[in-house]
Amino acid sequence: MGAAKMKKVGLFLALSVAMLLSACSSKESSSDQSSKKDGVVEFKYPDNPTFDLVYLADELGYFEGTSARPKYVGKVAAPQIIPLVGTGDLDFGSRMVPLVISAIASGADIKVVAAGGETLKEAPHMKYFVRADSGIRKPKDLEGKTIGFNSFGACAEFVTKKWLREQGVDVDKIKWIVVPDDKAEQTLLSGGTDLAIIHPPLSGSAEKNDKLVRLWSDYDLDRGLGGMAPYSVNGEFARKHPEAVKDVVTAITKAANWVNENPDKAREYIAKRIGIDVELVERFAYVKNQVVTEEPIQYYIDILEAEGKIKKGAVDVKDVYTNEFNPFAQEKTASK
Repeated sequence: MGAAKMKKVGLFLALSVAMLLSACSSKESSSDQSSKKDGVVEFKYPDNPTFDLVYLADELGYFEGTSARPKYVGKVAAPQIIPLVGTGDLDFGSRMVPLVISAIASGADIKVVAAGGETLKEAPHMKYFVRADSGIRKPKDLEGKTIGFNSFGACAEFVTKKWLREQGVDVDKIKWIVVPDDKAEQTLLSGGTDLAIIHPPLSGSAEKNDKLVRLWSDYDLDRGLGGMAPYSVNGEFARKHPEAVKDVVTAITKAANWVNENPDKAREYIAKRIGIDVELVERFAYVKNQVVTEEPIQYYIDILEAEGKIKKGAVDVKDVYTNEFNPFAQEKTASK
């Protein structure tokens, strides 16, 4: 091959590489900027027909003037929320602690950044209902029966099984089936289940149904230790947008404190959001200032290890959460 031809080939290759690098650079730049508009970071979040602090913070204007805005991506099935936060298809999500711990044990890049809900005697996280004519009144009566709950791997499964074992119940003699909260009351009434575990706000309808009897709440089972429903963030998103994460946590915290201070107004908002009679809406309660504490997380680490869901020592409590984005938190790590 002649020198001139070699020179042309070399030039062609150099131009090709340059174009490829340029294309890659443009693609990366586009990706980096895809979540930004006018200096505001949009975070991907589900738009589900439920009550949520992100929706309330948006409604109350707590994202105005900050560096973050929710970008609603449509309805997302509850069991998929934490896995999608782990992959980055969602930037934030709210689900129970054991789901987050299990995801971290599987290698997911995710962190709890706000404590979310808490259980109080007057505002439990979930309630246990049976038909009034069922004859079921004691834990032992549930052997040979069917319990309906909203998902495996979360509070309804683990809190309930732990407590029933403590009452001498063989949980392997119980049939466990998944029934969404919005179908739980009707499924129980029709005989599809013998006991329904229902969360607020939909537990309010069952509470007022004279064909049903409430046996317990989760407060009766563990004094609220298993009721923390936190907010988690994708790790890469947090590293790239720390100020936006701080603004999201701040907005969530303001909304949580607003709910605690205005329970009746919050019930009105919930009724409007999900389209039910306000008289049927049960109260939500949230951890003050959304500061994450270690005891509820360790509670579930211990349960998951005992259940054989994660290896002992696979997840340390400090792997699960951080308060670094919460301006309301104390300087030192909070723990009970």
